[in-house]
Order: sequence, then C-alpha cells, then structure tokens
Amino acid sequence: MKTNIQYISDKLKGLYPPEEIQSFIRLILEEVCHFSSTDFILHKNMILSPFEQEEIMQIVERLRLYEPIQYIFGHTWFYGNRFEVTPNVLIPRPETEELVEKIISDHRGKSGRLLDIGTGSGCIAISLALHLREMQVEGWDVSLDALTVARENARNLNAWVAFSVTDILNYDADEGISEQYDIWVSNPPYICRKEAAAMSENVIEYEPHTALFVEDHDPLLFYRVIGEAGLKQLVPGGFLYFEINALFGNECADLLNKIGYEKIEVIKDISKRDRFVIARKPLNKTL
Repeated sequence: MKTNIQYISDKLKGLYPPEEIQSFIRLILEEVCHFSSTDFILHKNMILSPFEQEEIMQIVERLRLYEPIQYIFGHTWFYGNRFEVTPNVLIPRPETEELVEKIISDHRGKSGRLLDIGTGSGCIAISLALHLREMQVEGWDVSLDALTVARENARNLNAWVAFSVTDILNYDADEGISEQYDIWVSNPPYICRKEAAAMSENVIEYEPHTALFVEDHDPLLFYRVIGEAGLKQLVPGGFLYFEINALFGNECADLLNKIGYEKIEVIKDISKRDRFVIARKPLNKTL
C-alpha cells in the first residue's frame, strides 16, 4: 500500500495543495479498499490486487483532469447521509449543512408544509424530511435529470419527499394560491458570471452552470422571484430560508424588506461570511 500512496502523491503533486492530496489518498483507499482509519495503520504493508491498483490509477487520472472526486465516486456525504451525485447536480457543500441545521433547530417537532426550490440532488429536502418528520416536504427543480438523482436519493434513504419539475422563474404563484406552505428554502444559482475567472477548474469544467450562475446585471434574480411568489404561497408568519452569495447579504435583506417581509436576518457561515438570509412573511399579511 505504501507504493500506491506514493503513486497518488507523485501523480497529483503540483496539481492540488498537499493537504488536499492527503485527503484524496484517504478517500481513494476508503473507496477502493474499503479501509477504515485503523486499516491504514494495520495494513500499511498490504499489497493491493491488480484490480485495485488499476482502479486507483483510473481515479488518479481523472483527478489529474480536475474532475471532482465526488463525481468520480458517484456519491458524497451530506448531513450524515450518503447522497448519489452526478454531473447533473451540484455537489453539496458543508455550508449548506449549516442551513439545514438552522432549519431543523428552528422547527424541530413542528408540523406543516415545506418546499425546497431548486432541489438538485435533494440533499436539503431529504435531510429535512428525515429530521422534521411531521413536515410534508416537497422539492422542485427545473431539471428532470436532477430530479432523477433526487428521487433515487430519497428511495435510498427512505425519505418521503414529493418531487416535481417546476421552473420557478416561470412559475405562476396565483395559479397555486390554494397551496399554502409554512417554509420555503432555496439554495438558488447565485454566482455572478464575472466571478467565474476566480473559481476552481473542477467547478467550472464539471458542475452544472445552470445551478451555479446568475447574470451579472441581476444577481438577486432568484431571491426576488422566490420572495414575491412566497408572499402569495406562504402562510402568514411563514418563513423563507436562503443560501446566498456572500457579496450580497445586505442587498438581499434590503430586497426582501422592500418586497414586504419582516424579521429579516443575515447569518454568517462557519467561515464568518454572510451566507444565509432568513425572512418571515408578516402575520397580518394575506393575499
């Protein structure tokens, strides 16, 4: 195994930071050999089979092309559960786990209806369905391919989530006015096109741009559209939860205030960057 570790390190040297290479080594050996942390110590002199060595070589070659390791493996971990991922969905981020944790903390034990807009892999909707058992959870996405992944994840994790193909930018909230929700949550596209030049190649080349980017001239497009629709479909006192671009925390809060929301909070993530906005529909506001 020492030889394989050295091979991975040598092949990826200069392409990734040393600490990331060490993480790749652990993840690759866990995936290929099903090793635990203890196994790395107990079996450090183990000779891998030709099949295992070939699999490692193929993974390393894909990493050398900056393909995300989550897509190479076909899965990742989010909020304690394994989620299948394909290039049709964004790779779930640790920051989004913080958003899920906040919603669970705020609404544990409560009943009602919850909607995840732009659900992608379903990681938010499914995690909430598993921890807020009294909630009826739905997930919308414009991509049928993404919803195929989300439905598979829900089946694998025994989560009850109703998924449907819906384009929020062309959604008529008046037609669904009888559909009243207690919570809307969304991690919509929020990266401006001009920010792409500073982003990692593994994100730009492999993750779906429709789930990443918004046009530079209208960076708050999704927040405005979702906010306006939410005023019609959230119950009085219902909540909006957003993940946001750290550059636009105050702007997003101001937008929601002008639309008509109250009790608006901008919350920082673990890295101390503006990352989430929470807003409430006024108790006395009905449409």
